[in-house]
Amino acid sequence: MSDPIPSNLTTPKALVFDWDNTLIDTWDLIHKALADTFDSFGLAPWTLPETQARVRQSARESFPVLFGEKADEAIALYTQRYRHWSSEQLRPLGEAAMLLPHWAKAGSGPLSVVSNKQGPLLRDEAARLGWEPYFYRLIGANDAAADKPHVAPVLMALADSGIDLGPAVWFLGDTDIDMTCARNAGCTAVFIEEGAGDGKAGQKDVDCDLYLESLSGLTPVLDALGFLNS
Repeated sequence: MSDPIPSNLTTPKALVFDWDNTLIDTWDLIHKALADTFDSFGLAPWTLPETQARVRQSARESFPVLFGEKADEAIALYTQRYRHWSSEQLRPLGEAAMLLPHWAKAGSGPLSVVSNKQGPLLRDEAARLGWEPYFYRLIGANDAAADKPHVAPVLMALADSGIDLGPAVWFLGDTDIDMTCARNAGCTAVFIEEGAGDGKAGQKDVDCDLYLESLSGLTPVLDALGFLNS
């Protein structure tokens, strides 16, 4: 952790994580699948830094802008290519594989995921990694009426938990859209730089309540605030 713990942080009752490049390392997978899709539609592929800087919205939001009336066809191709590449390479980011079971066991509240990755893809990856037991809910794109940064998927992630939206819900992610989602939901916004990539890394002026250089920096904060019981 690069800075002292802010004194105004509320002890969390629930943690809501972004998925891609917050918990798993997928920039290369996303970039390859997008490059294949752009090429198939006669468009110039982005560079990796461009991908890291531009990928924010879900496909149902971004693909109509990129591919027009062929958006559905492009989504299908992107999904196929992403599944192909991820079958060969799917890896946790940093120490996530060690940290998640600790937080799930010792934490005093539920862990959930809100991602702009398609819901079935998200849950398939969680199953492949053996991470399903750690999460209360795994909410992806198209699961709710709207995707991040709308509040709808955050509400779905906490449904029936007895936990209301507010500063005691921490939303953790690696992009500005994650922080906007946190603000829209009234949650504590926690920016994790570790997976942000060359397109976004080092944005210390990002609008957040807590800025962490890596996912591992979260543990001492949670411990200090009493979220961890053991």
